[in-house]
Amino acid sequence: MSLRARLLIVLLSATAVTTVIATCATYYWARHEIDELFDYHLRQQALALRDKAAMLGAVVVPEPDPEQDIVIQAWNWRGERIYLSHREVDLPRSEKLGYANLRSAHADWRVYAVTLGSQLIQIAQPMQLRRTLATQAALKILYPLLAALPVLALLIWWLVGRVLTPLGDLARTIVQRQPQALSPIAAHGLPSEAKLMVEALNDLIERLRDVLSRQREFMADAAHELRTPLTALQLQTQLLERVGSGELRAAAIAELKAGVQRAAHLVERLLTFARLEPASHDHQFAEVDLAVIARELVERFAETARTQNQRLNAAIATHAVLTGNEAGLHSLLNNLIENALRCTPRDGTVALDLTTEAEAIALRITDTGPGIPETERERIFDRFYRIPGTASHGSGLGLAIVKRVVDLHRGTISVGVGPGGIGAEFRVSLPRATGVPTP
Repeated sequence: MSLRARLLIVLLSATAVTTVIATCATYYWARHEIDELFDYHLRQQALALRDKAAMLGAVVVPEPDPEQDIVIQAWNWRGERIYLSHREVDLPRSEKLGYANLRSAHADWRVYAVTLGSQLIQIAQPMQLRRTLATQAALKILYPLLAALPVLALLIWWLVGRVLTPLGDLARTIVQRQPQALSPIAAHGLPSEAKLMVEALNDLIERLRDVLSRQREFMADAAHELRTPLTALQLQTQLLERVGSGELRAAAIAELKAGVQRAAHLVERLLTFARLEPASHDHQFAEVDLAVIARELVERFAETARTQNQRLNAAIATHAVLTGNEAGLHSLLNNLIENALRCTPRDGTVALDLTTEAEAIALRITDTGPGIPETERERIFDRFYRIPGTASHGSGLGLAIVKRVVDLHRGTISVGVGPGGIGAEFRVSLPRATGVPTP
């Protein structure tokens, strides 16, 4: 149902209910007024009759007109009825003087009784007459209101349509927009309720534009980065086809396997980074013990460190529980440790320190490698960025993944110089209760 139709029904219903209530109130008010008016007339007729009888020296009541609704009765001091204006109406004698309500065999009556010496004069009027007059008075008010309802409906329909015109224009503007149009919607001239909706929609468009822009950049960078290993694989495959001897063929196969491994590693990092994008819906948060992940990765990288004649030292708290995404936190530690080992020369040292604080968990990873120039410490978290002059064979996504995981958990990360001014130091602080992922 359209908003206009809903407003029409609601307004008409409210008008109808108000009219009925007003009619009922008018009915009871008119009934009260008519009661007072007829009571006054009864009293005046009784007093006039008493005065007339007093002047004549006896109760003399002229025969009323047959259409007269007032019944007059008179009793003498012995309780005998000496006069009855309407013979077909037999009313009992009132037990008290003044106003009273009596019931006959067929109707209710309003009476007024007055004494004249030893005689009692009683004037009565049917209550139904009063109710009929009150109903007629209320209906006379109701009929014009009912007759005005169609006019009121047309007026409401037109007025509501005028009021809702900006909403119709807004709907047509949105319908006519092209799918690629991500410019804000103009909110000028809209009512306050619609402005709130347009502002929320513009905020959504802005965030969508930002997400799509990052996705386009990511896809362009990923295509550029994949082009090199795929070209190398193609060349290595062609070389393998030309190699004839067993030794050269084995070397070409080994080189091809290494190229496939590098490409697979790059694709894996690309998928990991894509899952950590704001538009992804894989950010499932739960309680995670970062100490368990750290011990598992240290044990796994220990063999790599021994192979490269490196030392991997670890000081890990017993428990480091926080609310977060387990896969993302695993990628964070994995990339930091792997990056430190890759940048550390033989006989070097990599140290991991995981401690708990009151409201956060602190992670510090240091190495004895060449370090990171101060001018490069902000850019190393960009996608596919490599420090000029380095001979690293990484994908350029490891630290970008680390930064995204830290942002996802509303934490902080900083880069500095290692102990003694040697190597690099990464400091990460993650709040224990991160709540929901950042948009």
